[in-house]
Amino acid sequence: MIRMAVGAVIQKDDKLLLVHKVKGAQGKIKGMWDFPKGGMEPQDKSMEAALLRELEEETGSTKFTITKPFKDRIAFRFDAVTQEKLGFEGQETTMFLVEYAGDGTDLKPQDDEIDDIRWFSIDDVAQLLFPEARVFFESYVLVRGED
Repeated sequence: MIRMAVGAVIQKDDKLLLVHKVKGAQGKIKGMWDFPKGGMEPQDKSMEAALLRELEEETGSTKFTITKPFKDRIAFRFDAVTQEKLGFEGQETTMFLVEYAGDGTDLKPQDDEIDDIRWFSIDDVAQLLFPEARVFFESYVLVRGED
């Protein structure tokens, strides 16, 4: 079974917002910058509702506007420990382009999964991401723009 998830490429001016994840299903992990994202839950009425919930859970902010979904998704298989803990073989994440309208003072990690939230220049983002997110970012966001 594949876990359905949602994620966001969040922009403001010429910067993109990333979260620094330090905990996963398997417990503490080596810190990794990533797009805010997470799994759909039964109470989510739509992907957009799930995304807004995840954004608030991960960043503390509600000052987001979903612009549009991307056509491509980020897909990967979980390691054995995560598969056993979550009950899913992998994850398929529908990504959305999102605008942030806040002033930054509301952006604060909300749990022990994330220890930092920062804005990065678009030129610096690819090198920070894990491989599957990097492929999505480089092939879709950078090459095709906002199609």
